[in-house]
Amino acid sequence: MKTIDNSILDKRSDKELYSYQKGAIDRIFKLFDDEKQDYHLLYQLPTGGGKTVIFSEIVRQYLKNHKKKVLVMTHRIELCKQTSGMLTEFGVVNKVVNSTANLEDQQDFSCFVAMVETLNNRLNDEQLDISDVGLVIIDEAHYNSFTKLFKFFEKSFILGVTATPLSSNIKLPMNDNYDELIVGETIESLIENEFLAQAQTYSYNVGLTSLEVGANGDYTVKSSEDLYTTTDMLSKLMQAYEERSKGKKTLIFNNGINTSLYVYDAFRHAGYPIMHLDNTATKKQRKFILKWFKETPDAILTSVSILTTGFDEPTVGSIILNRATKSLTLYYQMIGRGSRILNSKSTFDVIDLGNNFHRFGPWGADLDWQAIFRSPNFYLENLLDDNEIESYFRYEMPEALRAEFAKTEDVSFDIKKAYTASVKSGETSKVILERSIHQHATICIENSEDIFDALGLAKMLGDDIDFRIERYSKCISKSTYNFLTWLKNDYRLKLRSYLRENFDMMFEDIHGYAPSEEE
Repeated sequence: MKTIDNSILDKRSDKELYSYQKGAIDRIFKLFDDEKQDYHLLYQLPTGGGKTVIFSEIVRQYLKNHKKKVLVMTHRIELCKQTSGMLTEFGVVNKVVNSTANLEDQQDFSCFVAMVETLNNRLNDEQLDISDVGLVIIDEAHYNSFTKLFKFFEKSFILGVTATPLSSNIKLPMNDNYDELIVGETIESLIENEFLAQAQTYSYNVGLTSLEVGANGDYTVKSSEDLYTTTDMLSKLMQAYEERSKGKKTLIFNNGINTSLYVYDAFRHAGYPIMHLDNTATKKQRKFILKWFKETPDAILTSVSILTTGFDEPTVGSIILNRATKSLTLYYQMIGRGSRILNSKSTFDVIDLGNNFHRFGPWGADLDWQAIFRSPNFYLENLLDDNEIESYFRYEMPEALRAEFAKTEDVSFDIKKAYTASVKSGETSKVILERSIHQHATICIENSEDIFDALGLAKMLGDDIDFRIERYSKCISKSTYNFLTWLKNDYRLKLRSYLRENFDMMFEDIHGYAPSEEE
């Protein structure tokens, strides 16, 4: 092995590290000294807190003070290259072990950076000598692909680093593979000290009960695409963008290539600058798209998970979650793409179209990572399911529509509350819709001068009607597509009929004069 000049290893001094980073390094090295050589330690630090900087400094110090080698594992090629580059900045000569690497000179290196699958193949083929590896560092340790390699490092200290110490596979909890968790600086603290930007979240209620959960514990791509490629969802996405993100550099995350392509077509048709990126893009295409995104102030980039790790673009001003996920890690990774600070940026917007905010709470909430590490199933089992989340939804009229009903103090009607009251009174469930129709008729007449005005306002209530019918269907536990479609159409017909039959009488009761009289 080549002898490394200590002056090179001293290239980057401790003074360039922030105090919380130095504190983490000191705690980690104390465990190196105090625990057994095959100790498995997990270190948590939010995205943007400098995990790569911290473990690069750890490698630098370890090689300076120990006579053993270091291996750094990543799960993606982009992270492999970034890690190698950061280690080089710290004066650590390293060799990337990829599918084309020539390992004949491996004895000349004290530090290796490898992708997990490539490393697995090389180790099984006995092409890489790891007999003298004293420290193994695992980036994005929550991915379970790494654990199959632990058998090769039974005499090595393993340090896993992650922003979210919750396994990507609920059947393989992290406390099965790590002895201890060290929790780093919180997102809240990093924001307060101006290391990260503050997220401003806007959550749009979305009905998700049509989604199916796959074997991996998250929503399936197919059921997600069936929902998010509908005209209603694309319209909701466009509306949310125009209300909150228009003119800002925006990342849109989707669950499925088809959805992303639908989004691309919708935004392009509307005249917005947008590109689509997924894992089928060539290196040349990816490079071109990311360069365009970086250089275009109001660029929109719609993608499929590919940019959740290993991608940093501080000029991003808005993140749109055009998908639902049951993965806390993915939720934090997606939002984290907008958290990089700039001189001109201290906040960024998050638009949630998957009820993720209701499921996990705000990004940067004070999560008890130690409790999650010790009892991940308890945490996961206590998350609200989609039915519970949707039971708290309340329809909010868009501002422009609310202005049409300015004379009405409260335009809402609580279907669930009305259902509970009807059950207690022994009434049939159909009285709920009758009362809802009466309330809708009332607010239409209250803001009208004649029957034509009232019928016009009733036509504008489509979204509110649909929301009420969907809430009603949940109450009576009957929600087939055909039934809902019939019920929505029937409600509209009955509302128009009710207005025509009762307009004169209700108008006089509300306004105090007959419709034909002058005010």
